[in-house]
Amino acid sequence: MKATEKKLVVGLEVGTSKVLALVGEVLPDGIINIIGVGHCPSKGVDKGGVNDLESVVKSIQRAVDQAELMADCQISSVYLSLSGKHIRCQNEIGMVPIAEEEVTAEDVENVVHTAKSVRILDEHRILHVIAQEYSIDLQEGIKNPIGLSGVRMKAKVHLVTCHNDMARNIVKAVERCGLKVDQLIFSGLASSYAVLTDDEKELGVCVIDMGGGTMDVTVYTGGALRHSVVIPYAGNVVTSDIAYAFGAPPMDAENIKIRYGCAVGSLIGKDEVIDVPSVGGRPSRSLQRQTLADVIEPRYSELLSLVQKELLTLQDELKKQNVKYQLAAGIVLTGGAAQIKGMVECAERVFQNQVRIGQPLNISGLTDYVQKPYCSTAVGLLHYGKQSLLNDDSKDSDKSSLKGIAKRLTGWFKKEF
Repeated sequence: MKATEKKLVVGLEVGTSKVLALVGEVLPDGIINIIGVGHCPSKGVDKGGVNDLESVVKSIQRAVDQAELMADCQISSVYLSLSGKHIRCQNEIGMVPIAEEEVTAEDVENVVHTAKSVRILDEHRILHVIAQEYSIDLQEGIKNPIGLSGVRMKAKVHLVTCHNDMARNIVKAVERCGLKVDQLIFSGLASSYAVLTDDEKELGVCVIDMGGGTMDVTVYTGGALRHSVVIPYAGNVVTSDIAYAFGAPPMDAENIKIRYGCAVGSLIGKDEVIDVPSVGGRPSRSLQRQTLADVIEPRYSELLSLVQKELLTLQDELKKQNVKYQLAAGIVLTGGAAQIKGMVECAERVFQNQVRIGQPLNISGLTDYVQKPYCSTAVGLLHYGKQSLLNDDSKDSDKSSLKGIAKRLTGWFKKEF
């Protein structure tokens, strides 16, 4: 079966610690039914960037082969996530006169186009242009301006940009596997698609996707994305602390962290003992679990404090722009490194706000595999792909009407002369 026969979307996340490929079928009610999963340790990626192309290609190929086998389909194109400290964001404003008496879809396109026609960093390119809100003449805070009357329209947009070469390298790795990239998506944006509800976005919420090499942070207030940033430290620094402190091989340190780690020492019984493997074939030693928590807790607090610093800076910036800033829905932690015991308590201390662990929403099918925080980005890519599919469908029906074409032509001539 070719992937095009059903409404299938494929999400591919090439992370620092894992490559994850998901095949999802878009059901009529908007739920995504997951029918294929491919998972494999990531080699050749560091902090979201490619540092060994051949290794990355092999990892991608393995994950994709697994997913194809399980879903019994042939994957030809993917929605691909991108992270790394080169990701930047800026909020911009565009303004256009309204062509007819009322706002058309074309006016909206034009105003967003003017908003994104700004200077961005050298060697960067725009990944996303996300409308925050519109205003027409004196009326502000409009979510959907189509059909409203007025003279001039203004749009506030959030631009996410990335470094050209960084993006090109990860796309190259995917194309080496004979796959086309439908779209490149900032992984922090993808995660927020998977774990947030509309209410949370409205009230104000911050999503922290903690991976192996990066923490992707996105902030929503008033239903719109206000800030995106990638912090190039995450779960791997905790693992290397454990490896150094106990002289354990990195792979074992990772397993110890996952199985016995806890981000708040006081949650552990005083006399719990664990077995720690040693390097170089020496016999393993037993260790108090409390000692492990003493290594983990300060490092997790430090990682989250980096995000808190970012949020305080943002708060000042938004206040200057008269944007209401309050994270009334608190903090949502997701990603592989957020799965450790005591994470919520640790984060609540740092942020002095309510915290929940985010798992992917609105999915069915192989949920045992994917309803886990470490799958948020990949599931979010499927939700993103679903939106693109639905948008394309509505565009196709628009194209078929001659009236639509004629209208577009006259609009185009007006613009030209």
